[in-house]
Amino acid sequence: MTDLQTPPVAAAPAPARTGPLLALVLLGQFMALLDVSIVNVAVPAIRTDLGASGAALQLVVAGYTIAYAVLLITGARLGARHGYSRLFRYGLAAFTATSLACGLAPGSGWLIGFRVLQGAGAALMVPQVMSLIQRTFTGAARVRALGLYSAVLAGGMAVGQVLGGVLVSADLFGTGWRPVFLVNVPIGVLLLIGSRRLLPALPGDHGRRFDLVGLVVLAAALGLLVVPLVLGHELGWPLWGWVMLAASAVLFVVFAVVERRIAARGGQPLVAGRVLRAPGLRPAAGAIFLIMAAFAGFLFAFALHQQAALGYSALRAGLLSAPAALGFGLSSLYWQRLPVRLHRSLPPLALVTTAGAYLLFGVLVSDGADLGPGAELALGVGGLAAGCAYSPLFAAALGRVDPADAADGSGVLVTVIQLGQLVGVALLGTLFLGRAALPAPPADSGRALLVTLTAVAAAFVLAAGFALRTRRATAAGRD
Repeated sequence: MTDLQTPPVAAAPAPARTGPLLALVLLGQFMALLDVSIVNVAVPAIRTDLGASGAALQLVVAGYTIAYAVLLITGARLGARHGYSRLFRYGLAAFTATSLACGLAPGSGWLIGFRVLQGAGAALMVPQVMSLIQRTFTGAARVRALGLYSAVLAGGMAVGQVLGGVLVSADLFGTGWRPVFLVNVPIGVLLLIGSRRLLPALPGDHGRRFDLVGLVVLAAALGLLVVPLVLGHELGWPLWGWVMLAASAVLFVVFAVVERRIAARGGQPLVAGRVLRAPGLRPAAGAIFLIMAAFAGFLFAFALHQQAALGYSALRAGLLSAPAALGFGLSSLYWQRLPVRLHRSLPPLALVTTAGAYLLFGVLVSDGADLGPGAELALGVGGLAAGCAYSPLFAAALGRVDPADAADGSGVLVTVIQLGQLVGVALLGTLFLGRAALPAPPADSGRALLVTLTAVAAAFVLAAGFALRTRRATAAGRD
């Protein structure tokens, strides 16, 4: 084994049926990720059917993301206090029930409210997935589980738009956009039934105090950060958005001060300092943040280029993005089959390769022509290389976190992932849209996409620097 594969302490004993358990929690994770993007292609149908305004449609899309991002760490802490399996079931039940409510919503106001509640249910469920992996898998089995987790992350982002396009186009029984939400219901019910038998009995730590002050400050800081990131590019970055971002920075400083004071008094802060000091976690989290920002920003800009400039359907656009997601998922699963001597150097090398592949892709599409096999090959190589970095970095970030702190570690990383996606879409989306007034001529959009992909490549190179720091930190921690 490499030092990326060996955790410092043993986790809780694994249940006998770890395969079905992993399938169950990852399918729950997949549904939550799917609902971030699956609604995008249903927006025109929702507008027509419900007579929704532009602002209402933005909130239908953003309400889920805002609640999801803001409440992730809260969900992680509730899982540690009341039991990961129990909170997974509660979150899954809430997510399933609100998916049904979204699918039956009689008006746009109802749909917005149900989407916010759906995001809250996902925030209860998703952090428990990583905690359950941390507590029930050890050594190489944990690294394989994290590889599957990475593949699910890649699949959820890409499959959402494709599946959404299929369901809306099918117009099942004349229901239009509603199957986009209703598809979750039978899957959720089956997972709830299976969870009663498959989830391990991991009791929560009821004696652990709940840091209400830290929770409120962090939720406010995240909310002030997420809302302008989600809505800013749609509304032309109004002044109130910049005020919220500035207030968010202040509150993050306040949160750090509050947490230090709670720890100094012998209390139990929302995120234990020892988690953030775990060897490799902070630089690995930085690299993961940049990878997710670059990947999500690319998918957003590429989808706009295909649909608003090249005239492709949402379904075709989703399918043409598949090589990147497929490569990402496959390499996340199978990177361990590479020679062991390469494992420690793999993330930085893979990220530099990813940067080159995306820059080449930008050059190939900059003339606005239809995508050729060379461009698709560049996408596939970029996805393969990114997965070879992402999964080992995930293992390095969590490999030395004590299983007792699994909830804190998973809450931090899942929040980093979500914020990375939001920042990537906001910043890279704004960069692209600032250079292509859509609908734009294909050549203009192609040049804007090249500029955007140059920034994407720069983000991957910066992530390679964080990956090098992760390598040094984990080696020092081992020694």
